[in-house]
Amino acid sequence: MERFLDFVLRQLIEFPDELVIIREDAPKKTIFRLQMRKSDIGKVVGKFGQTISAIRNLLDAAASKHGGRATVEIIEEEGRNAPAESSPRL
Repeated sequence: MERFLDFVLRQLIEFPDELVIIREDAPKKTIFRLQMRKSDIGKVVGKFGQTISAIRNLLDAAASKHGGRATVEIIEEEGRNAPAESSPRL
């Protein structure tokens, strides 16, 4: 599952070398936490969340064949490629 996720995500994002996939295994559930540039998050989420929803559904379907569940979470790091702060309007 992790190789599939890695392959799909690298095709979608602009900076594939900065993609980090953290796998957390729990009883009957696997959570994949994704770290990437903020500019790539929109590409992974997709319009109205359709892309990330499709990825989650495919992962969960693959996991259910092995008697488990799987999900994907996107981690947003503070300060990583963050937009410049705007000054307050007066």
